[in-house]
Amino acid sequence: MPSLELFEEIIATYQRHGWELKRVLIKPETRNDLTDPDPEMFRQASLIDAEFDALWFARPANDGREAWELRLAAENPYALFAAFESDETEEEREEARLEMEHQMREQAQGQNRLRQRAVDLS
Repeated sequence: MPSLELFEEIIATYQRHGWELKRVLIKPETRNDLTDPDPEMFRQASLIDAEFDALWFARPANDGREAWELRLAAENPYALFAAFESDETEEEREEARLEMEHQMREQAQGQNRLRQRAVDLS
């Protein structure tokens, strides 16, 4: 389960490169474990209950496009990236983001299974 420090580290890294935190996907148990359930660093973003912990970032891209990246909140970095054309509707963008969340969910579940196997073998 990610710590507040891990969230802070990921957010700071992305902000240094011009990304803005837009959404926080957070498991209810992670939210419960945070000392402050609504930390200041999350206040600019929407908090969304999810099956995994991840952060959505966005920034302007070349030629009027907008880049979005979904970063898994885990020690091992894993992220998915999409660049949206300026003429794409918000509905099309949201559909793409939901597909990325689905892919991330599968990745997170795979990592959880590997961690469980390691625990079982020890």
